[in-house]
Amino acid sequence: MKNIPAKERLIFAMDVPTCDRAKELATELGDAVTFYKIGLELMMSGEYFDLLDWMLARDKKVFCDLKFFDIPATVGSAVRSLRNRGATFVTVHGNRSIMEAAAENKGDSLKVLGVTVLTSLDRGDLDDLGFDCDIGELVLSRARRALESGCDGVISSGLEVPKLREFIDEKLVVVTPGIRPVDNKPAGDQKRVVTVDTAFANGADYIVVGRPIRDADSPRAAAEASWSVPARVARGGANGDNEERKFHGQDHQVQDPQREAVNSNNSQHREEDAWRRREERGGTAPPRRRFRVPRPSEQ
Repeated sequence: MKNIPAKERLIFAMDVPTCDRAKELATELGDAVTFYKIGLELMMSGEYFDLLDWMLARDKKVFCDLKFFDIPATVGSAVRSLRNRGATFVTVHGNRSIMEAAAENKGDSLKVLGVTVLTSLDRGDLDDLGFDCDIGELVLSRARRALESGCDGVISSGLEVPKLREFIDEKLVVVTPGIRPVDNKPAGDQKRVVTVDTAFANGADYIVVGRPIRDADSPRAAAEASWSVPARVARGGANGDNEERKFHGQDHQVQDPQREAVNSNNSQHREEDAWRRREERGGTAPPRRRFRVPRPSEQ
């Protein structure tokens, strides 16, 4: 694991509608959280950069999760405008030329993270988008391009982090969203989720946790429980395959890969059923373009 203070490994996703609410929650969390992610919801509040400055004045780190995706010149200009605002991370989507434009304009302190595959997507969703590939292959392919483009890291589900560490090692910072404290906790719109322990045991450098902290009876206690995990992992106290942990007062086990495969297949079946119902109503399914991602041995 990289030499990152345990408390800084937790990035709290400040997904609230207003800056006033964000400040109230940050004040409640106090020193239990030192790193915040502020994204599109707060961008639309009209006070995004006021909140950014407010957090920096309180010695907080800020991850601007804006997922820039546009022509390279526009993305480069956007990153250049952000680089002196004090943020630590910014996210970008897109191909190599877009990531290169971001990397070339990030300056000395801002770090660019390439988004691989959103944790709200599963195999059925990739099929709908026209990607004829395994999710792990696509994540690895995009991570390789992020590295070649000069990005500092990637966003990746904890399920794919072991493959990243195998083929890319420690060359990229890996930030893992889709964190849920227990396997049987509703994941909402997140499909590829892991527990806190599994994320760090698999090799994540940072985790992004939002709703499990925001909606907890005690957000501060939930945050403290999250960043206490990396130290245990570093001491060899967590095993990503079989060790149970306590979090929010509940026992949990790590994610079951077979369960993930079943969930993915179920999602694909649901999608096929939806198209079948549409065709029965007289509609037609659009032709599906298939995109194949090269395997690691072919790159």
